[in-house]
Amino acid sequence: MIPLSRLSCTDMPNLILLFNHCLTKAQELDAHLSLRVESIIEPPPDIGTLWAQVPPDIDDLGTYLEPIFLWLESEARPGDYVLVQGEFGATWLAVQEAFRANMIPVYSTTRRDAMEEHMFDGRVETRHIFSHVRYRRYST
Repeated sequence: MIPLSRLSCTDMPNLILLFNHCLTKAQELDAHLSLRVESIIEPPPDIGTLWAQVPPDIDDLGTYLEPIFLWLESEARPGDYVLVQGEFGATWLAVQEAFRANMIPVYSTTRRDAMEEHMFDGRVETRHIFSHVRYRRYST
């Protein structure tokens, strides 16, 4: 049962971020247009830091991610979207957690353009430009 304090007058879903970057204006606009979200919810700084700095040397990600999943459970409601992108193992576990809680995990697809500049000394400098295309649902 969803507590009354978490019900929305519009019953529009929210977009909860488990994401290491700031959303671009294009991502924000697309979230409102294509996902029809009411609001976009960023994690508090401590949760954001945990998500962004998953230690590479630990075996049990479940224990490490527990505070993130507790925050997600307290913040989101069934039917909300969760933008999940980050460290591969943490992302996989977060997607499973979102499915378990009847949320809709999504990720941002991008178009990547690369430009190479050949330097006079033989080095090659590569610049990448990423442009948001759309949100895609994770599949079960």
